[in-house]
Amino acid sequence: MTQPAASPVPSTPTPGTLAFTKGHGTQNDFVLIADPEGVLDLSRDDVRRLADRRSGIGGDGVIRLAPTAALARAGEQAAQDALAEDPTAEWFMDYHNADGSVAEMCGNGVRVFAAFAEQEGLADLSVGPLSLGTRAGVKRVTKEPGGWYAVDMGPWFLPGGDPAVANGYDAAVAVHGWSAPRPALSVDLGNPHTVVALASVDELAGLELFHAPEVAPVPPRGTNVELVVPLGEEEGPDGVVGRLRMRVHERGVGETPSCGTGACAAALAVRTWQGGSSGDGAPDTWIVEVPGGEVRVRVLPSGNVELAGPAELVYSGQFAR
Repeated sequence: MTQPAASPVPSTPTPGTLAFTKGHGTQNDFVLIADPEGVLDLSRDDVRRLADRRSGIGGDGVIRLAPTAALARAGEQAAQDALAEDPTAEWFMDYHNADGSVAEMCGNGVRVFAAFAEQEGLADLSVGPLSLGTRAGVKRVTKEPGGWYAVDMGPWFLPGGDPAVANGYDAAVAVHGWSAPRPALSVDLGNPHTVVALASVDELAGLELFHAPEVAPVPPRGTNVELVVPLGEEEGPDGVVGRLRMRVHERGVGETPSCGTGACAAALAVRTWQGGSSGDGAPDTWIVEVPGGEVRVRVLPSGNVELAGPAELVYSGQFAR
């Protein structure tokens, strides 16, 4: 039995069930669990059951909202680091991929997390930004007048360093159906990404991503693979804006309609190819088209990268454990 997710009243589970909300950001979808006391133990099997699209609720991942302080007391190093970085980071995004594996964070998931915290009455973004802890550091979310959520994703870097910038690549990616691997650029946003440029939107549309792309050298933590087509530049209200189209194969999930950190990685890679590590002459703002919609990526004056886009809460209900 489900009910609309518009009510701000927190869901209350009946005995033997788990209250949840289903949400998505440009169709990158998640099962959200509120654990305001920090007492819920979600096993790998629990996550797989919740995320299963046939026998569960279905999602690209499962997000548990829990008190950062409670996780820190329980020994979660990332929660301890988050409080050391920002003591106001009251809530922690405990994120798991659909296969049950633990992930550092998810850019679309951060926005949906913020909308969920609002629904549960645990945050009010109308009075200021929300700081939340993740395994990739503290992320700060603001709500824009149009309803989009903008996230300061923090610092990023190119693992291949100056040689990768000079060569334009530091890895090779093989996609099922290609005759040979193609050069790719690694980008790290707290989680790993490998970006490949394609020549046309037709080639992008025709890719077979049911099979996971093969990456060399093999990344020690796995990687998300973004396939991108630069679409040129256009005039925006604040200056020149770049545009690109992307598909993504997510680590531990498969192909998804969107990936927030992947959109950032794709824009940063194209910006690097165009203007080097400093992006000289390249736009700082990019519109990234994904199968699930559009998001905006912006390199901030601080050097951090910002991700902005919609977050939708679809329905709430109870799941039998």
